[in-house]
Amino acid sequence: MLLSIRPSLFAILLPLLLSRHLPTAASRPAPPSDTWRSSDRFMDAERGTHVAGLSDLKRYFSRFGYLPEPDPDANPTDAFDDRLETAVSLYQTRLGLRVTGKLDAATLAEITTPRCGVPDNATLAPSRAHSVGRFAFFPGEPRWARSGPIVLTYAVSPTATIHYLPRGTVEAVFDLAFARWAQAIPVQFTKTANYESADVKIGFYSGDHGDGEPFDGVLGVLAHAFSPESGRLHLDAAETWAVDFRRERSAVAVDLESVATHEIGHVLGLAHSAVKNSVMYPSLSPRTKKADLRADDVEGVQALYGSNPDFSFSSLIESDTTDSGSAAARRGGGVRSSCMGFLLVLVLVIVI
Repeated sequence: MLLSIRPSLFAILLPLLLSRHLPTAASRPAPPSDTWRSSDRFMDAERGTHVAGLSDLKRYFSRFGYLPEPDPDANPTDAFDDRLETAVSLYQTRLGLRVTGKLDAATLAEITTPRCGVPDNATLAPSRAHSVGRFAFFPGEPRWARSGPIVLTYAVSPTATIHYLPRGTVEAVFDLAFARWAQAIPVQFTKTANYESADVKIGFYSGDHGDGEPFDGVLGVLAHAFSPESGRLHLDAAETWAVDFRRERSAVAVDLESVATHEIGHVLGLAHSAVKNSVMYPSLSPRTKKADLRADDVEGVQALYGSNPDFSFSSLIESDTTDSGSAAARRGGGVRSSCMGFLLVLVLVIVI
């Protein structure tokens, strides 16, 4: 059943659909002193309402490549016009959702899920023919090029850090994430102590940090990375980053290894995939671990770099065919699915 968007009800229903139940600030580690620039911004992030109406929705679609950048001198309206319907249909197509052109429950659930800040390249179709996968590349298919074997160095910033995870712990997570990709392609990743000379520079930043892609606080955008050969990989310092959900009990905790593995895919040249269980799918719910490469991820990166001679698809194919129960078992609890909220709103629509 689709949620019919009626102008008279929309202003009441959309905030209910888009809101999340978040814990108080006291239930998670305090952010670094420079994380919050104002109390108003903190309250917005606490409610989790990064998209609160159709005008915000239009800005969301502009940010992620589904609508043109808005005129800075004009305010987006709350009209559900033909352009927005086209954007919704394109969004549904690119994210592997049922294409309805309507703001149905599944689409709104995806919009309100925390995600990567890299645009979805909505107009970019995968440029290589393949039978099942729906991986994509950045325009022009950029990749790292070396005269000999490709060896990329990486380093975590000594200054752009978070206080509650030791540097060694963060490095260990990235060691694992780089190793996952190295198993599939003939690219070697080497950690270096020289941050300035590293090919891939990793850091945690807050708000506007000088790269033209400001972070937006708790949840919303989690991280972003740039296509080859930039090597910049940035994570939002406002998030509660976790390496073990048994230790980190915050309801808004985000798995660092899952996001690291995803962003390394961008560093290598992969855009977002439409395969929901792939690492390169753009969104990730709190307290969810999704760090294992899937067949779609591997096919995409191997299209850019070729295959590691020792790599075998058998284990990936096996993991791709397992049911979703194993993924659910890895969830650490905390944030509940927003489906109950959508069901409640659907009942309200029926009653009204």
